[in-house]
Amino acid sequence: MKHIAAAACLLLGTLSAHAAEWRVGVELPFTGPLAQAGTEMYRGVQVAADIYNRRNPQNHVVLIAIDDESNPAKAVAAVEKLASQKVVAIAGAANSNCAGPASEAADKAGIVYMTSGGTSDDMVSRGLKTFFRVSNTPGYAKGMIGLFDKLGVKSVSIVYSTRDATSDLAKQLDIALKAKGVATTLHAFDPSMTDFKPVINKIKLQDKPDAMAMIGYENDYVGILRASKVLKPQLKAIAAPWAFASPKMAASFPDLVPNVYGATVLASPADYRSADQKEFSETYKRLFNTESNYQSQTSFAYAQLLFDAIARSDKAGTLAKGGLADALRSETPAAGNESFLGKVSFDARGDNPGYVAHMGQFKSDGRLVVVSPADYATSKPQYPGVPW
Repeated sequence: MKHIAAAACLLLGTLSAHAAEWRVGVELPFTGPLAQAGTEMYRGVQVAADIYNRRNPQNHVVLIAIDDESNPAKAVAAVEKLASQKVVAIAGAANSNCAGPASEAADKAGIVYMTSGGTSDDMVSRGLKTFFRVSNTPGYAKGMIGLFDKLGVKSVSIVYSTRDATSDLAKQLDIALKAKGVATTLHAFDPSMTDFKPVINKIKLQDKPDAMAMIGYENDYVGILRASKVLKPQLKAIAAPWAFASPKMAASFPDLVPNVYGATVLASPADYRSADQKEFSETYKRLFNTESNYQSQTSFAYAQLLFDAIARSDKAGTLAKGGLADALRSETPAAGNESFLGKVSFDARGDNPGYVAHMGQFKSDGRLVVVSPADYATSKPQYPGVPW
C-alpha cells in the first residue's frame, strides 16, 4: 500500500486547478524474487509520467502502484483493486506468469493492460481485446540471431531454464539457428539449479561451440558465468536475452560481464544520440540518482506510447467508452510509433510484430555499448571475446 500513496503524492502535487487527471495503475513486484526488475520497470513508467506531465500541463497522469510480489494471485487482486479505483489503464507485470492472469482480469474489467514482461507466445493467443505488449519472444530470438549472424558464429550451445518463457525462446532460437545452418545443442536446467559446472563441462568437452546462449534470469547468468570462468570452455562469445545487461550487473560482477552480450535498449552510460534520450537519462538521474537499465528504458518507451494514446482517446471523446484500445491500434505498421524500441505498432492481438531486441556488449570498464541491429549500434563488437 505504501507504493499507492507514494505514487499518488508524487504526481498529485503537480496538478493545476484545471488539469485533467488520468489515473494509471501499475501492477509490478516491488518485493519478492523479481523486485529488482519490478522496481526498474516502475521507474521507467515514473520517468515517462514526469516528462509527459511537464510537457502537457493541461493533462496529468497520476500513477497508482500496487506490489504483486511476483505472485499470480496477488497480481489478479492488484488489478481488481485498481479497477475499483477507476484507472484508465494498467502497466504490468514483470513476467508472463503474472501478466497472464492479471491481463485476463483487466480484460474482464474492460481496462487496457500493457506490458513488457509478458513475452510468452501464448499471451497473444487468448483473444483478449485489451492486452498489449511491446516485446515478445520472437523479437528476442531475432535479436540474438542477428547478433550471431553478425559475428559469423557457426555453432551455439543453448543453456536454458525450463520455465515457460525461457523454454519458448530456447526452442525458437534453436529452430531459427538450425535453419541458417548453425549447429546447436540444447542444455535444459531446472530453475532451482545453482551448480552449473556439469553443464559447462559438457559444453567444453563435447559441444566445443563458437558461442553459448544463456537463457534464464539474473541468478542463472551469474551461476553459468562463474562455472564458465572456472572451466574456461573455448568459446568466442556468450550472449543472453533479458535481465542481464544492466549497470547493476556490471557493478556487482565486474569479473563476469566483460565482453558478454545482452539485450538492451540504450548504451550505458547513455550516448545522448537524441534529445529524447538526453531528456530520459537526465530525468531518470534526477529522480533516482543512478543509471537506468533496459527494463526501465523499455517500460519508459511503452508508457510514453500509452500516455499519448490516452491523450488521443480523451481528445476524441472515446476514453470513457473503452476507446483506448482502438487508439493504441490506430497507428499503421508502416508509420508506427517511434520510440527507443524503434517503430512500434500493435496488431489485432495486441502484439508488436516488428520488435527486434537490441543487443549490447559489456566493455572491461563496465560500459555497455550497443552492437546490433546496425541502425542502433554505438560500437563494433569485440569478437572473439569472453570474460576470462
